[in-house]
Amino acid sequence: MNKPGFEFELLHQDKHCNARLGRLTTPRGVIDLPTFMPVGTCATVKGLTTGLLNSTGAQIILGNTYHLHLRPGEDVVAEMGGLPKFMDWNKPMLTDSGGFQIFSLAKLTKIDEQGAKFRSHIDGSLIEISPEKSVAIQQSLAADIAMVFDHVIELPNKRSVVKDAMDRTIRWAERSRDAHTLESQIQFGIVQGGLDEGLRKECSEALVGLDFPGYAIGGLSVGEPPAEMYRILDHTTPYLPEDRPRYLMGVGTPVDLLESVRRGVDMFDCVMPTRNGRNATAFTDSGKVKMRNRCHERDPSPLMEGIDTPYAHLSRSYLRHLFMAKEMLGPILLSLHNIAYYQRLMAEAREAIAADCFLDFYHERTGGWNA
Repeated sequence: MNKPGFEFELLHQDKHCNARLGRLTTPRGVIDLPTFMPVGTCATVKGLTTGLLNSTGAQIILGNTYHLHLRPGEDVVAEMGGLPKFMDWNKPMLTDSGGFQIFSLAKLTKIDEQGAKFRSHIDGSLIEISPEKSVAIQQSLAADIAMVFDHVIELPNKRSVVKDAMDRTIRWAERSRDAHTLESQIQFGIVQGGLDEGLRKECSEALVGLDFPGYAIGGLSVGEPPAEMYRILDHTTPYLPEDRPRYLMGVGTPVDLLESVRRGVDMFDCVMPTRNGRNATAFTDSGKVKMRNRCHERDPSPLMEGIDTPYAHLSRSYLRHLFMAKEMLGPILLSLHNIAYYQRLMAEAREAIAADCFLDFYHERTGGWNA
């Protein structure tokens, strides 16, 4: 990384696996790796103030180019001082390029070499985003880390279709790199290639040749079995530079995070903690807890010991009551718990890597979830 204020340090690798302990420094602060990024798609992590987010230990959050371009518009965000200031988040931020949302949400999408043309899922208006446009939007949003524009496709698919999208992703990555001019922001490339080991290798090597400050692995966790995702990680991370951060996009469950950390991944994001929280499901060391279950009706104990947020002491009985009464505080408190749980999991993983005992920690945690 040759931009002022940015630095990646690989501090340690566990002696018994590929789990890495690192540190990514940005002008807005330091990110201890491995890390989990709560998803603030529309300039908010659903239901949580930035003060509550801070209480979870989160060091970086994610915003999304597609959604913020549609509303309020990157010009509004720029006029308000950039996305971090707009949402009162004084720590590092990353913005996704919008490629996945165009694939999953937009209507009547047409992809050609220039970029993507699609109808907004909000009002049906015609939108065009090219690699250069995605970069321009992200520079206006002014997060610390921006992503290149990539071509996301449905899986499984024909190898020829996967290769065509991968080749286009490489060409778009070069255009994204060439269009990027903001000195206070770094840019990550995105490895595509579906479930084909050879294509993942080819894409990784091509992107490494473009010399990005960091690399993401995209196009996974889109419905394939977990074992397939882990297989692709096994055949992708070895081709990514050891001296750059590695980011697995859109993942995932607690077990997915630990499986990926042991394979050398440093960064994650996913809506799962807040989506489950809104639906009365909490993550704990004993597995998922369904808060609407009657067994919690008279339970005075907290949801889980060892979670350090302002409301972690509240009883399971009270939390269940909130959901049964359809009070909005229930989803807020469970979302807060789940993000804090993910942050605690990553902090424990970092401690285990530093002590060369990540595999012991992995077996202990996954054993509790599977019990």
